[in-house]
Amino acid sequence: MKILVVVDSIDIEDSSGSKANVALINNLVEAGFEVLVYHYTIRNIQLQGVSCYAIPEIKYSPLYFLSRMQRVIQRNSALNLAPFFEQLFGFSFTFFNDTNSILKALKKLSFDQDLVLTLSKGGSFRPHYAVLKLPQLHDKWMAYVHDPYPFHFYPQPYQWVEPSYKFKEAFFKEVAEKAKHSAFPSQLLLEWMGGYFPGFMKTGVVIPHQNSKYTIQNTVFPSYFDSSKFNLLHAGNLLNTRSPKGLIEGLKLFFERYPEAKKEVRLLLIGSCAGYSKMVSDYQKDVPELFVHDGIIPFDLVYNIQQNATVNIIIEAKSEISPFLPAKFPHCVAANKMILSLAPYLSEVKRLLGVDYEYWSEVDDVTKISKLIEQLYTRWKENPENLLLNRRDLQEYLSVDYLKQSIINLKK
Repeated sequence: MKILVVVDSIDIEDSSGSKANVALINNLVEAGFEVLVYHYTIRNIQLQGVSCYAIPEIKYSPLYFLSRMQRVIQRNSALNLAPFFEQLFGFSFTFFNDTNSILKALKKLSFDQDLVLTLSKGGSFRPHYAVLKLPQLHDKWMAYVHDPYPFHFYPQPYQWVEPSYKFKEAFFKEVAEKAKHSAFPSQLLLEWMGGYFPGFMKTGVVIPHQNSKYTIQNTVFPSYFDSSKFNLLHAGNLLNTRSPKGLIEGLKLFFERYPEAKKEVRLLLIGSCAGYSKMVSDYQKDVPELFVHDGIIPFDLVYNIQQNATVNIIIEAKSEISPFLPAKFPHCVAANKMILSLAPYLSEVKRLLGVDYEYWSEVDDVTKISKLIEQLYTRWKENPENLLLNRRDLQEYLSVDYLKQSIINLKK
């Protein structure tokens, strides 16, 4: 089977979404499919064993000129014209120029594909918008939806309404109705989006973020990581809705009961702390066992630490539901270490870990978090191998074989 992948970016350093996209592409190749990647990374990136084409940006057009002029105005004044233009046209000039660039490249393509897979990141969905303009591809099109869209369809507390929400709703309604197939990284997200766009319930399949083979190039640990310690690790951005407060307070409460553990226990928060920078900085004054790296870290280094941490932590927002499958979930499963899930009761991570999985808590339940840290620490003291995850079912669910069968099933 020949698969054309149209993707926003394949730069694994620019976002968790791009990491997930590259892992999916690599596993499609490993599954034996013939894959051609058209990407809009705006620089020439090649993936090993994959044919990749960097789509050039159109730089001689009215839209390009208008997008740059708007940027200059915003950079040199307090005038933000983006909400006005997006309310008027639905999307930014940059978005229209980007999608036209993708569209132009696809029109010149000569590849007899059996499946067209569109992947995006963040809130752009530019490949989807471009392929929507090519009806001759719709009967081969699989639209991958990585997050809720538009933004006002996010669950609380993320939810906010954009000036152009009506345009974006109309856009995604077309995607739901015209794509032959749709795919979602989680079952809860499929059901969530299907509630807004019923077409997804007819065409949707679940293709989780992938556990792709990755060889660590740099195996040297940074000075702040001691693999002999009991390391609780949260790797990834702490968005404004993902508060580490309950986790840190839980650790403090644990130390009150087990002060002798301070010499062995470390909590590491690695990645941008966004709106929590001051809070975690203040905590560090009282909790020297807390290490914070507020900023960007190369993926290779983060992955190496994840694989060698004692416990990997996944923090999600305080909400009634979390339909997201975090892109780092496969990395945590690959590490084969216990996962401390701080999430709503109704969440995809909790669903996959199972109803009987014991290391789960609401993100703000300080008492329970403290007790879970105590249980994990006690088991580690008895034998570090007590904290191996050993979930073959999850490894298979995130594997090449599961992905291959999911794609083959589309033909049936």
